[in-house]
Amino acid sequence: MGFLADSLSRIKPSATIAVTDKARELRAAGRDVIGLGAGEPDFDTPENIKEAAIRAIREGKTKYTAIDGIPELKAAIAAKLKRENHLDYAPSEISVGTGGKQVLFNALMATL
Repeated sequence: MGFLADSLSRIKPSATIAVTDKARELRAAGRDVIGLGAGEPDFDTPENIKEAAIRAIREGKTKYTAIDGIPELKAAIAAKLKRENHLDYAPSEISVGTGGKQVLFNALMATL
């Protein structure tokens, strides 16, 4: 490993993957497990989402977008929150993330 940085040897395996693997192992052994590791859905992707993803690819929407969500998505979330939850948020008050870890990291970095 002469060409790699020494710091690489100090990197530990992902705790999330370790917990997920352990839950899978216990489940395979017949144990009833509530998995708190990787957030992997236990259902298939709904058809409307599959179709929307295919349509987006065909329309060339395959590039990176705004890191905290595209304006149309943020506006749709604000409208949903108002309509279904009676909460009034402006799109500028909404941030969309790539997953739980990223959202928690962003929140902690913004407040600590």
